[in-house]
Amino acid sequence: MREDKQTITTTYIETPLGNMIAGATSQAVCLLEFSDRRSLSTQLKSLTKLLNADTTEGNNEHLDLLRCQLKEYFEGKRKEFTVPLISPGTAFQQTVWNELLKIPYGSTRSYKQQAIAINNIDAIRAVAHSNGLNRISIIIPCHRIIGEDGNLTGYGGGLWRKKWLLEFEKGQKNLFH
Repeated sequence: MREDKQTITTTYIETPLGNMIAGATSQAVCLLEFSDRRSLSTQLKSLTKLLNADTTEGNNEHLDLLRCQLKEYFEGKRKEFTVPLISPGTAFQQTVWNELLKIPYGSTRSYKQQAIAINNIDAIRAVAHSNGLNRISIIIPCHRIIGEDGNLTGYGGGLWRKKWLLEFEKGQKNLFH
């Protein structure tokens, strides 16, 4: 075994939208996905390869903080997350995911607006693809991306969850002001 081998500790977290699987290394949260997502096993396999890690069920300080912050989010008490994140990917993916973090709570953007925000208007499809590869749902808010016509478009957790999250945030945003 290589010395730099990491461990991703995983646990389930219950939410109003169903069970989620969360994962964290000793440094940060690296996974938060709905447990019924079709590509979950592929994402986990990719993540373990990218981080040179094995997985084990359990808990750690980052998962405890994540559980607490998700609870506050779903109670309408939290708009921003402070749990540390690690999300390995290409430089382009990192740019897209970092831009997702800038979308304000209760707001939406189109894929085109997201491509413009990263100064690459020709990358609309690549932006959409990178959004789909995001492994940290809700916290890296890919649910805030919609079609240019205002319609809901793909979401790994299902469009019904995307609709719920957007309506929830819109309603909560009004309460915060």
